Amino acid sequence: MSVEWSVIITTVQLAATTTLVLAIAGLPLAWWLARSESLTARLAQPLVSLPLVMPPTVIGFYLLLAFAPQGALGQSWQFLFDASLAFSFAGLVIGSTLYSLPFFVQPMVVAFRQIPQSLIDASRVLGAGTLDRFFTVSIPLARHGFLIACVMTFAHTVGEFGIVLMIGGNIPEETRVVSVALFDYVETLDYARAHALAASLIGFAFTALITVEWLNHKAGQSKMGGHQ
Repeated sequence: MSVEWSVIITTVQLAATTTLVLAIAGLPLAWWLARSESLTARLAQPLVSLPLVMPPTVIGFYLLLAFAPQGALGQSWQFLFDASLAFSFAGLVIGSTLYSLPFFVQPMVVAFRQIPQSLIDASRVLGAGTLDRFFTVSIPLARHGFLIACVMTFAHTVGEFGIVLMIGGNIPEETRVVSVALFDYVETLDYARAHALAASLIGFAFTALITVEWLNHKAGQSKMGGHQ
C-alpha cells in the first residue's frame, strides 16, 4: 500500500470514529446545554467551547501526560487492554473527540434551541416520555443541525495537526494522518506529494463548506414551509 493511501485511510478512519463517538455522546450533552437553565449548564458551555480558543498543542501536551504510563488514564488503559494509550490510534480518537467537541455540540445546541417548546409540550401531553420525546421529536426536528454537526466534525478532524502529532506521533498505518504526512513531505522537500495532499485537503474543505451551506439552505426552506 502506498504511503498516500495509508495516510488517507487512517485519516478517514479517525474522522469517522470521532464523528460516531460525538454523535453518540454529543447529542445528550447538546440537548442538556440547550434546554437547561442551571448554573452548571452555563458553566459547562465555555468548557465545551474551550478547544476553539486553546492552542491544540496545549491540549495535546496535557493529554500526552494523561496518556503516559505514569498517568491515571494511561495506567488504567494499560491495565484494561494491555496496550499503551500514548502514540496509538485509540489515543488519537480520544484526543480528536475532545478537540472536535465544540464543532459537534455547538451546531446541535443551536438546532435544539430552535425547536418550538410548544411541540415538546404537546408530545408530553400526548404521553411521550423523556427518551421518547428526545428520539422521536427532538432529533428528527434537529436533523439538519445534526448533519451539519457531523460534516463539521468530520472535516475538522481531517484537518487536525498539532494535537494528533503531539499524542499520536507519526507511526505509519496507525497514527500517521494526512496533515502529518504533508508536514513531512514539506520538510523533506518532496513538493510533488505535498502538492497532491494539500490540493486534496483544499478540495475536501471546499466540498464540506458547500455541503454545510446546502444543509443550511434546506433548513431555511423547511422553516419557511413550516410557517406557511
